[in-house]
Amino acid sequence: MESQTSIYSNKKYAYRILDNLSIELEINENPYSLPLEDLFIMAARRNKKRSFLFVSKILGKHLPIIPSKGLLTGSLLAAQYAAKTTGMELSKEFNLQAEFAEENPNVPEAFIPSELSPVIIGFAETATALGQAFFSAFKKADYFHTTREMISNEDPIITFEEEHSHATSHRCYISRNLLDNRREIVLVDDEMSTGKTAINIIRSIQAEFPRDVYSVVSILDWRSDEDVHKFKKLEDELGININCVSLLRGKFTISGHSPESELNADHETFGIPEQRVKKHYVDQIRPVPSSRFHGAKLKEIPYAASSGRFGMDETARNLLDEILLDVAAKLSPMSQGKRVLCIGTGEFMYFPMKTAALMRGDVSYQSTTRSPIHIVNKEGYGARYGMAFPNPEDLEIQHYLYNVAPFQYEEVFIFFEREVPDEWLEPMLKEFQRTGIQTINLVFFHSRMVKNNE
Repeated sequence: MESQTSIYSNKKYAYRILDNLSIELEINENPYSLPLEDLFIMAARRNKKRSFLFVSKILGKHLPIIPSKGLLTGSLLAAQYAAKTTGMELSKEFNLQAEFAEENPNVPEAFIPSELSPVIIGFAETATALGQAFFSAFKKADYFHTTREMISNEDPIITFEEEHSHATSHRCYISRNLLDNRREIVLVDDEMSTGKTAINIIRSIQAEFPRDVYSVVSILDWRSDEDVHKFKKLEDELGININCVSLLRGKFTISGHSPESELNADHETFGIPEQRVKKHYVDQIRPVPSSRFHGAKLKEIPYAASSGRFGMDETARNLLDEILLDVAAKLSPMSQGKRVLCIGTGEFMYFPMKTAALMRGDVSYQSTTRSPIHIVNKEGYGARYGMAFPNPEDLEIQHYLYNVAPFQYEEVFIFFEREVPDEWLEPMLKEFQRTGIQTINLVFFHSRMVKNNE
């Protein structure tokens, strides 16, 4: 049942995902000559709209990664964007390709010159950290990410749909002046399969905040010829230019089907003498004022202003980087000499990824997800282990965490934007008992204990 790959030619590949599900790829563009096996493996999704998933090895969502590699992925995309739209060969100047090949690359810094100053939008939930990592490569820019959350007492500036997703509606809670301009907008996503999500947001923005140029940036671009033509039609219809940038461009053909019934590996619980749960509170991050943006589930606890959800510029980013460096220094003594996993939660991905990259020791990073995947414990398959539990911040939403093998880690840090009640954490903590991990650290960036200094 395991995923298998065979090479037809230099550009064609075939993967057997499961017995009754296969995919063929044709690669057309690979500007950095990145090996496919370094970018993704395949898995079967429990989703009638789409039966398969490219499980990224550099995104930090479904698979644990070296956190600095996730940040550098944003820099590689930014360099490719600059090269494709202006001709700047910044990847060579800053040796990004060689750095990316390193097992544990350095944490990248801003290198895109100030004359390139777009408005950058990351797509929730999977690309919130990727979008912010892309933004972090620019010396001067603005950034925000879309959100699936419904935030009370505030109307979103724009909304749009992502049809194939489990949570289809995107909302943007930002100041109008962030879009009320003629600057280029860069949309950042982990993958384009049809491009419908990008088309939907471009239409939504252009209807109220027209401009001339958009760029769509993704790690993988799998649009068919028909889908590419839809972008051309949109350009002609709206009188705009759309640049498309990716690390890998190609097409796929899917055959067979995902299992109709839920397919999971056997759940085995490993005895732990006593699971230790520790709480840590971060009080340096500026909150969104309590008079606005009260979440429906945790009304008394504010969101983080610099999470990207509400918009930020390079000054706010630089301040955030200083704070996360301090947070990493405080958490690092607990990670020394241990195998450690840092976990982001839902859309809250960049803070923990950047913190993990700055921590010392053997530190990996990944995030929880809304995406249900078939679990099959076979070599080469993209989801060998899995946990399922209600999202501690919203118990009505199911979350998953994949590929945490038994006894793989000695200590875990789980990062939350806002503190949640102990009883809401219990289902998640119970799932972690199956992993053999002895120490769980809960890191809250806003809580009841921290004064809201507005």
